[in-house]
Amino acid sequence: MHRERHSIERIGWLRAAVLGANDGIVSTASLLLGVAAASASHSTLMIAGVAGWVAGAMSMATGEYVSVSSQADTEKAALAEEQAELLEDYPGEFRELTSIYVHRGLDPALARQVAEKLMAHDALEAHARDELGISSATRARPLQAALASALSFSLGVLGGIAAKTGGALILPGVARILIWSALAMAVSSGVGLLFGVTAG
Repeated sequence: MHRERHSIERIGWLRAAVLGANDGIVSTASLLLGVAAASASHSTLMIAGVAGWVAGAMSMATGEYVSVSSQADTEKAALAEEQAELLEDYPGEFRELTSIYVHRGLDPALARQVAEKLMAHDALEAHARDELGISSATRARPLQAALASALSFSLGVLGGIAAKTGGALILPGVARILIWSALAMAVSSGVGLLFGVTAG
């Protein structure tokens, strides 16, 4: 069988990886620039860099896990509610799915036929995909998101690589990182200089 793979299938871990990479580059570099601007010693810079890296990676992993777990819980609750509706009012759910297909351009007779076939195969899956917008390609995967975020934070995957992996244009991805990174580093350097002058 011919099996197509689309970039949308990577959206779960790719979003987390891009967020982690951007934060890894921006926050760690900004932290070091801010500390360096305050006339810190080499050893202080090293300690700040390692501490920022470890704390940042763990924070990204924790944040992604908690956030995506909430999404997963919402999906589970929606699926449970849909399953209950199927048990309580199967004909009503059949009409609802038929209506969805009619609004997507099928004539009523074909829409009923498609709804009948899909619901006979797996009614919950059909409603999850076409009514709720939940599919296997986009389902929330908390652990995957946490690992991708922590790893990319540590490695600092660049915007161009992330854009290419996701099938998007490379230049906008690179430009976003450059612009926002420069802004964050400039602000951090300014804060470091201010505290350095104050301490001096």
